[in-house]
Amino acid sequence: MYEQLKLDNQLCFRLYTAARLVTNIYQPYFAPLGITYPQYLVLLVLWENDKQPVCDIGKRLMLDTNTITPLLQRMEKAGLIVRTRGTEDTRQRIVSLTPKGKELREQMVNIPDCLSARITDKIGSADEIVAMIPTLDKLIEGLSKIQK
Repeated sequence: MYEQLKLDNQLCFRLYTAARLVTNIYQPYFAPLGITYPQYLVLLVLWENDKQPVCDIGKRLMLDTNTITPLLQRMEKAGLIVRTRGTEDTRQRIVSLTPKGKELREQMVNIPDCLSARITDKIGSADEIVAMIPTLDKLIEGLSKIQK
């Protein structure tokens, strides 16, 4: 009678579970380096383009400032980043990698391949996984428009 309320019929449950399981698979790689998955995401953004305003990092990761600020504070305490005042707008905080944050890039360069190998070993080819990306991007784009 309430088919729409069965757990097996929920897309949201599948997305939540997949995200949680992927995050858990990363954990053994991150633990020895002393970082978390959200910190890894920040590092990915900064490795692509260092010295970014907090708001730009938040937009890229689709995180609010009140979510990303404590994350950045912990990363700064760990010596991975520094936050400085913007030169044009002193209210703006610019996030930059420290030498330690830059070094982590070399230590982590193989993690995506290791993770991919572990996943494809269990569920299929890398091509199948890569083929999901446009569909997930479309879903994310649509969901982000609903939230605005």
